Amino acid sequence: MRYVIIGAGAVGGALGGRLAQAGHDVVLVARGKQYEALRERGLVLQTPDGVHTHRLPVVDGPEALGTLRADDVLVLSVKTQDSAAALAAWGGRPVAGGGTAALRLPLVCAQNGVESERLALRTFQRVYAMCVWLPATFVEPGVARADGTPLTGILHLGRYPEGVDDTARAIAADLERSWFEAPVVADVLHWKYAKLLANLANAIEAVSGVLTSKEGIALFQRARAEGEAVLAAAGIAYTPKDEEKRIRADKIRFEPFDGSPRGGGSTWQSLQRGAGTVEADYLNGEIALLGRLHGVPTPVNDVLQERANEAARLGSSPGATSVAELTAAVDARCA
Repeated sequence: MRYVIIGAGAVGGALGGRLAQAGHDVVLVARGKQYEALRERGLVLQTPDGVHTHRLPVVDGPEALGTLRADDVLVLSVKTQDSAAALAAWGGRPVAGGGTAALRLPLVCAQNGVESERLALRTFQRVYAMCVWLPATFVEPGVARADGTPLTGILHLGRYPEGVDDTARAIAADLERSWFEAPVVADVLHWKYAKLLANLANAIEAVSGVLTSKEGIALFQRARAEGEAVLAAAGIAYTPKDEEKRIRADKIRFEPFDGSPRGGGSTWQSLQRGAGTVEADYLNGEIALLGRLHGVPTPVNDVLQERANEAARLGSSPGATSVAELTAAVDARCA
């Protein structure tokens, strides 16, 4: 199989780099400065076991790749706010032997949140959900960093909305030869909703800085409790925290390997590089949406969503607002 990584940033770069390092066929898809750097200098993946440079095929869109192969696997790793455009661009592409990508090819959503799979299933017939537990950072154009060892990531994978098949097993086998653990599970959404609850911290981290203070952790606990109440009202099951801990155990450790401190998560990174948008609408906003559908107030996540989006619009740096100020805004909304 050939892996077409649509969105070769932090997660996409780590996936593509490790797959290529294990001998798999990989094409990277990127735009702007990232595309230029990948084309000119290759993908540089910094890991605890060394710095690896991969000279891989890179394109800036589906037209540049031409007719897709029948054994292609499309891996969607853009932020969710960019999913609709990417799905529209790739879905109609012709595949060797006839048909289109949306009709014939598997599409794996390697993203936070649960919305991209729903968007994809409107047009793609073979959609797979991936719960991405992969600590990775976009360092600069062409350079990604993956801090985990001995595994680079744990990637639960399954058919969307549920089930498993031979394609999922084949993808997982390739990933497991590439420094990942990739459990194939019929209830992959249970893992994705559990990750959604954890990702409610992303907005706090981006707006107020990397979560280390008691005040920041307390605010996250309030956001998570709200999320758990919403999922209960909606009848949505998710993997319990003790099971997450048991499955992941100490399979991924963070070991400093170049002296530079670890930054924040995906939303923090979007603010840091001035992307102009963040994925809060599909994290905290997912809880807000479900809360409105099921009659559960979500003032904490409402404020976090609003403040993260505002920071992105204003081009604010990560941590520009104190935790105390953010907590005060939440308290005022809850009053």
